[in-house]
Amino acid sequence: MSEVRGPYFDELHVGQVFDQAPAITLTSGRAAAHQAVLGNRLRLTLDDTLAQEVTGAPGLASPALVWDTAIGQSTVVTQHVKANLFYRGLSFHRHPRLGDTLRTVTTVDALRENTPKPGRAPTGVAALHIVTTDQHERVVLDFWRCAMLPSRSAGTGHRDDLDAVGVERPLRVPDWDLPTYHRRVPGPHHGDLEVGQTWSVSGGDVVSSAPELARLTGNVAAVHHDAAAAGGQRLVYGGHTIGLAFHQVCRALPAIVTVAGWTGCDHLAPVHENDTLTSRIEVLDRQPHLVRLRSVVRNATTDVLSWTFTAVMA
Repeated sequence: MSEVRGPYFDELHVGQVFDQAPAITLTSGRAAAHQAVLGNRLRLTLDDTLAQEVTGAPGLASPALVWDTAIGQSTVVTQHVKANLFYRGLSFHRHPRLGDTLRTVTTVDALRENTPKPGRAPTGVAALHIVTTDQHERVVLDFWRCAMLPSRSAGTGHRDDLDAVGVERPLRVPDWDLPTYHRRVPGPHHGDLEVGQTWSVSGGDVVSSAPELARLTGNVAAVHHDAAAAGGQRLVYGGHTIGLAFHQVCRALPAIVTVAGWTGCDHLAPVHENDTLTSRIEVLDRQPHLVRLRSVVRNATTDVLSWTFTAVMA
């Protein structure tokens, strides 16, 4: 009998390409289901009239739906994942609309075997470069993620430097009518913010429908579906935590236009269903129409996420 499974760490090699994940068309139904789990207060994705005026067409997809879809498609490599350590260098090249179809190719960029520990099965860390395109083969976004995977044997010899993975690239401001957005949407806008300014979002968001979100986004990592694979309690998909963080950012800064990209995103501790998450948000830097923000997300007892990203603002 053949086993249906993903690769183990010792079956990977640098340069290996995975492109077999199904393409996914972004639809209004998929967007509504995603919003029901994570929330969505990003105006251009909710208001087709405003999107038409500012971007030239209605039906803008939430950036969270786009990156969740890309991450989910990349899990053909990480079905055995034990933990996702970081995301780096995420850059939006285009901002898809409902009706666009996304395809993702994942390439192994670096491998590092973890130091063996007595009584523990061997593991290793894989740095994956993820490139997502649309139906016209235009790049939508690309980024790196780092996953820890079990290995069937030790002594692979992989010793790549993971600190060198995930370069930061220049971020793009969409060619949209930002003066109209500034005029039509209440602030605070870009010019109203100051470096060092902080917010604490009052009232947390409960983590619910975790396996449903994983299924919606094509995420096949076993730890998000099977408690036994996760050691007794399912782990929440990292995009779930990030999506709730973004929902809370949009409460603090309701005039955000969209997301240009991420510098980094580190998972500091596991998240489980029924956790309640709160966040602290800080302005790190301002460039023309770009604001770099850090969101630190916390459950009842500890910080679980540190996410640094750049928002487009009018």
